[in-house]
Amino acid sequence: MLDSIVFYFFAGIAVLSAALMVTRRNAIHSAVFLITTLLSTAGIFLQLRAEFLFIGQIILYVGGIMVLFIFVIMLVRLDVPLPQIRSRARQWVACIVALVVFLEAAFIVWMSQKVPGQGLLVLRAAPAEKLPPNTEDLGKSLFGAYLLPFEIASILLLVAMIGAVVMGKKRTDAP
Repeated sequence: MLDSIVFYFFAGIAVLSAALMVTRRNAIHSAVFLITTLLSTAGIFLQLRAEFLFIGQIILYVGGIMVLFIFVIMLVRLDVPLPQIRSRARQWVACIVALVVFLEAAFIVWMSQKVPGQGLLVLRAAPAEKLPPNTEDLGKSLFGAYLLPFEIASILLLVAMIGAVVMGKKRTDAP
């Protein structure tokens, strides 16, 4: 019972903040609502006892990616309006895209009824006490057999970060 309440609490916050993120005109407000959405998703991961995904969500997305988003928002001139194309065709394209997405979702629900045994919604999940410790196994495989690719990826990310700092730095001409 308590698990359901916690899940619906975090899910409600995630859906509400995602809707507010899309509808805000101010880019900073949208970024704050995106942070709220990511934090509530991390809460859902923690409630599902996926500790690694919880910590990864907070460190990578909320901590790292959102800092980059905020820097980009601050560096890009948002006060200069872009020319907007006003046409009737844009409304028709939006309606067609919405119809295609709805038909795809309906097809997935229809096909899920044909899956033997489970269907779309799995009614019974395995209890958390019976699940293997996922963080330990992931750490053992990540720092065991996959140590070299992990280190190569970290060096590539470091080079990309240094490149972003160099590209974002304002150049001044020395006299």
